[in-house]
Amino acid sequence: MRRILIKLSGEGLSNKEKSLAIDPDIVNDIVEQIREITNLGIQVGIVIGGGNFWRGSSAEKNGIPRNRADYIGMLATIMNGLAIQSAFELAGMKAKIQSSLMVDPKVAETYVNEKAISALNSGTIVIFAGGTGRPYFTTDTAATLVASEINADSILMGKNGVDGIYDSDPKSNPSAKKFENITWDKILQLGLEVMDSTAASMARDNDINLIVFDITKKNSLTKAIKGDIPHTKVKN
Repeated sequence: MRRILIKLSGEGLSNKEKSLAIDPDIVNDIVEQIREITNLGIQVGIVIGGGNFWRGSSAEKNGIPRNRADYIGMLATIMNGLAIQSAFELAGMKAKIQSSLMVDPKVAETYVNEKAISALNSGTIVIFAGGTGRPYFTTDTAATLVASEINADSILMGKNGVDGIYDSDPKSNPSAKKFENITWDKILQLGLEVMDSTAASMARDNDINLIVFDITKKNSLTKAIKGDIPHTKVKN
């Protein structure tokens, strides 16, 4: 594994018990795990969500047009990206943020594929924010799009409290069957809600592997890289 893309949800940065949209302890723990991963010689990109601040689909129900709600969500991902970038820099690590949504250069660099790959090759962690830069697409689609463009070997997707892919929701169905390995075709055939169908089709067509695991477990990112944590692997 030479280059990976980590899909981080906005909720994965928050702490509801402390009413923190971004918990510095959680962020710092993620930073230290990624330091360990880079020490293995693996290049790391991150696609960040914004659900800890805003969910476009929920806002639409309250009368905000979907496209506008999605743009607000993109801004939320940039906020999270800036917070993580700061944490990396405080830890003495090189990190930069690139946004698919054009903003002032003082806030974030506009996404340019060649610049992103150059930064990754130099050992810089690249944080991809702004989703796809267009409404109606999820950050899952942004993750598979970026992974395809930077030629990532795998996407690591941490779930909150779920250690892989099941045939139904294991939180509501104790008899749900877990898949240790599954193909993209099977995911699409069964309609499993791991990613939206656009994202899953793109990952299949570009031969990208996916590792799904429980991000709430201690050192889950580093363990997922080494296969030392319960997970599901998706491949063609």
